[in-house]
Amino acid sequence: MTRGTVKGIDLNLVPLLQVLLEVRNVSRAAEQLQISQPAASTGLARLRRHFDDELLLRVGRKYELTPFAQSLVPLVDETMHRIHRMSGARSGFDPSTTARSFIVAASDYAATLLVGPLRRILQEEAPGVAVEFIPTSSISGEVSEFSRMDLLIAPAGYGMPGSSRQLFRDSFVAIVAADNGILRQNSLTLEDFAYLPHAVGFFGEGIRTPADKLFEKAGLKRNVAAVANGFLALPLLVEGTDLVATVPRMLAARAQQTDAIAILELPLDREAYLVEAMFWHPTQTNDPASTWLRSVVRRSSTQLPELFQPRSHRLTVTAPSPNLSATVPEPAQIKR
Repeated sequence: MTRGTVKGIDLNLVPLLQVLLEVRNVSRAAEQLQISQPAASTGLARLRRHFDDELLLRVGRKYELTPFAQSLVPLVDETMHRIHRMSGARSGFDPSTTARSFIVAASDYAATLLVGPLRRILQEEAPGVAVEFIPTSSISGEVSEFSRMDLLIAPAGYGMPGSSRQLFRDSFVAIVAADNGILRQNSLTLEDFAYLPHAVGFFGEGIRTPADKLFEKAGLKRNVAAVANGFLALPLLVEGTDLVATVPRMLAARAQQTDAIAILELPLDREAYLVEAMFWHPTQTNDPASTWLRSVVRRSSTQLPELFQPRSHRLTVTAPSPNLSATVPEPAQIKR
């Protein structure tokens, strides 16, 4: 069989292939598709035989895509999109002619990144469709909330209800004002960075973000000087001030378009990650309109890494000294 051919492939394997290419883990793929792990492993074996390619290769503790598997990602996404459109046509749902409005609950961070590519897809495929974003702060976290919305976009790992699928992964960087004097230094440790006045995001009592955990793991306490709701306002607080912040990389790249902030890389061995996922009521899994909406959001998310590429400053934040247990004084917090 010629490598890469799709002739004769069992279409029932295409959803599994799409999820495997995304999460790169058989157990997680089985969980997302709500099938057993042996069934997912058997499906992967069949896909490997069909394409004459390993698709997933173990590298250390993780799996990575083979070059051929990477080339399949856009093709598989497009195939799934066409399958969804055919399903919708049979049910009477046609995105090209419908005037339906969808409600999506999302953080300001996720909505800000997704709205651009999402609108471009809608203008091309569904000009009559409207998507209204509502804040996740208005959601209680119960399955019953899905009666108010069509989709929820939120960080994975925080106990959100419903069926889910990973959308995108973002790492964290440090940001400072472009004219901040620390940029003239030759070096900056994580300990030094923690001592600077920080603007931090608040997401609710007891909720610890990957940025919080980054400093906690190093035994450091940030010098918190300003607090804002969420991540979105942090670059605005940093601009033109002595404040610093730790924010998702793609949000920093978006804010950097004004050239008012500088981006500093954090120690790679302590890099924190944020994984955004979409959640929906299990009864919506096979609904053509809901399936199409998830496809649009998924395709929008795949464009983000290319759209938001930061320019990092030469000054980087380096790892702290071993066995560090330093803390800094508690300043008076300024809430905004």
